Amino acid sequence: MTTSDTAVHTQPFQAEVSELLHLMVHSVYSETDIFLRELISNASDACDKLRYEAIASPALLGEGDALKIRIIPNKTAKTLTIADNGIGMERQELIDHLGTIARSGTKAFVSKLKEAKDGLGLIGQFGVGFYSAFMVAEKIVVISRRAGESDVWTWTSSGGSGFEIARASDEEAARLTRGTEIVLHLKDDSKKYLETYEIERIVTAYSDNILFPIELVPEDGEPRQINSASALWQRSKSELTADDYKKAYQQIASAFDDPAMTLHYRAEGRYSYAVLLFAPSTKPFDLFEPNRKGRVKLYVRRVFITDDADLLPGYLRFIRGVVDSEDLPLNISREMLQNNPQLAQIRKAVATRVVSELESLADKDPENFAKIWDAFGAVLKEGIYEDFERREKLLGLSRFTTTSGEKRSLKQVVADFKPNQTEIYYLVGDSIERLKSNPRLEAATARGIEVLLLSDPVDAFWTSMPSDFEGKPLKSLSQGDLNLDLIPRIDDKDEAKKDEPAADEAATIAVIKAALGERVSDVKVSTRLTSSASCLVADSQGPSRELERILSQQNRGMKTKPILEINLRHPLVTAVTKAQAGSTVVDDISLLLLEQAQILDGELPEDPAAFAARLNRLVLQGLGG
Repeated sequence: MTTSDTAVHTQPFQAEVSELLHLMVHSVYSETDIFLRELISNASDACDKLRYEAIASPALLGEGDALKIRIIPNKTAKTLTIADNGIGMERQELIDHLGTIARSGTKAFVSKLKEAKDGLGLIGQFGVGFYSAFMVAEKIVVISRRAGESDVWTWTSSGGSGFEIARASDEEAARLTRGTEIVLHLKDDSKKYLETYEIERIVTAYSDNILFPIELVPEDGEPRQINSASALWQRSKSELTADDYKKAYQQIASAFDDPAMTLHYRAEGRYSYAVLLFAPSTKPFDLFEPNRKGRVKLYVRRVFITDDADLLPGYLRFIRGVVDSEDLPLNISREMLQNNPQLAQIRKAVATRVVSELESLADKDPENFAKIWDAFGAVLKEGIYEDFERREKLLGLSRFTTTSGEKRSLKQVVADFKPNQTEIYYLVGDSIERLKSNPRLEAATARGIEVLLLSDPVDAFWTSMPSDFEGKPLKSLSQGDLNLDLIPRIDDKDEAKKDEPAADEAATIAVIKAALGERVSDVKVSTRLTSSASCLVADSQGPSRELERILSQQNRGMKTKPILEINLRHPLVTAVTKAQAGSTVVDDISLLLLEQAQILDGELPEDPAAFAARLNRLVLQGLGG
């Protein structure tokens, strides 16, 4: 050992470290609690490293205590100590690890830190987590003995231009048999971190699942463990019971119900990560918040990072749980997480696995899947609109109220196709009751065709995109042309109606068009109607009427004019051609055909007073008044 090794040695910080410390000391961070998470994480890493090296060299563990982390507040000295009995550091390691940022790209990192509105978002990147302690400490002393070494060293800095390295005192050396003690001399505005309840709060929030025990050593009282020290998701499924999973769900999700689905697995390969996810059985209060924020927590090596990493697409935001990566850096920046290629792969794989698990649950446990669908079906259907890659799978998962029953799958609907039927038919509206009485159903009902009745607001959006299931296109009964002639009717009486006298097509359309003018884009003979007089439909190339209605309520988009379809065999329509052209009766009946179609769609006539007066005239005329 040389004299220079034993003397106090002062050394400047690497330039990037000095700049980093300047930014930290001047309150770049809005949330200072993070320092404790970082120091605990570093201590956990030190224990992990010793455990790994001890595989080849068991003597490194010696006969000392089990691996653990201790937090020691001292109000008298105004110090907070974070200690571990992990691998420890020798002199040069202290210089290398605490005097430099020993990673590439440090200039870019410091540049991003300057630009960031909240530097908290970059903590953990490039191994700079230790320096976050300068947010709360005016001076830091690090005492360390590397496992298997006899020398103990101290590193001291006040966050200025440099640090000092010296041999530890005999008292310090006797106290530290292995590992590292970090002693923070707290600033006056950071004394709250000496309170035991504050320490416990932070450990519970950020480090509860660190695999090593975290002991709180109060000034008056016995040391006690304050973390669970058991990341349940890192344990084997064979070790766990249904009650274990229930408790974990309720703790992670802050919930009181039972999970309807549990997904627990470990992915190995290019990226390693553990997954523990739950589908609740009841709807959480924040399900339809505008930001559609997810609630899956991201951990890195059992250290909590954030619950705002968008680990699942928005339509799976009801899923609760944890994804714990072994490979990601300790980096909670939303921007950097979004652009991280590892996380992108994890997102894709986990989303695919969740959808597959829902498929399996729907097949093997319909009762629990029904709970999920009842609570989150409207949310899952957002994925049909947003996720092209998984659209058919999500259509297969979907359950619908139809003219044949409730919770019907598209597979069941297709299995019950009528002869010559090639399309899946649906109607979109604002309530199931109103849809069941919609006149557009008449032609399908006459043929016994099962029709999807869609009443969730999201239905107007996903049906606006061309979709098919198992090669069968989905077709709206309220949009575009409809031809059901190849599908046989189930009632001979309906077939006999073809022989009933009908109004003259060309003459009737011309008269009604003249009466309605610009109120409609066209008047056509309907193939949808069998008993009603009229209905309104949208053009096949434009948005559906229900989507238009929703967008107009939000002041988005322009409302187009509908197409009026008429039933030539209905008495009200034949009355148009029988009345004298240009008479008030012709105008009244034509407008009534339009207005009753609007009412059946859940809309008010444009002029309710005029509608009432017109209806009164026609009633009185019929009564001979």
